[in-house]
Amino acid sequence: MTPGRPFRNVALIGFMGVGKSTIGALVASLLDFTLVDTDKVIEERTGRRVAEIFASEGEAAFRALEAGLVQELESAQGKVIATGGGLPMFPGNFESLQRHAYVTCLWASVDTIYQRVRYQSHRPLLHTADPTARIRELLTERSPIYRKADLLVGVDFRAPAESARLIVSAYRQVTTVRPVFHAVS
Repeated sequence: MTPGRPFRNVALIGFMGVGKSTIGALVASLLDFTLVDTDKVIEERTGRRVAEIFASEGEAAFRALEAGLVQELESAQGKVIATGGGLPMFPGNFESLQRHAYVTCLWASVDTIYQRVRYQSHRPLLHTADPTARIRELLTERSPIYRKADLLVGVDFRAPAESARLIVSAYRQVTTVRPVFHAVS
């Protein structure tokens, strides 16, 4: 964590299926912030599902939409930003989030992720013969960025409400103004 960074928002990053939207809603409620789910905002603005954008225009076009939204959010305050799993990988997005948000990575094992997303047809990156191998490959690729977060929260054996309370507690610790004591002789 870089000292002196402003934490006006909370950003949740992590792989698909780790609970960013669910936990984000709980964190927003606890902090009295507004939830911004980047995938939902893009879907509302374009009138198309993420999977449709991937299919018709490709991943690069979708990532460009995410990057534009991330730039917009730099001036936001009082937001919990639930990002798409690949959002922090696009050049500049992670750094943009760090400029204004307490970045929290939700982390889960390959098995947990697979169990949570295996029946979800709206996950275009997992439309492959071996989705478990693809999850492992993408996690390995994304791990170096995910691990740069201010806080990593394992969600394999933690209820969403517990994860949310942990994030809120950590956020409050880093945003509390502590008095500076000077030595008096």
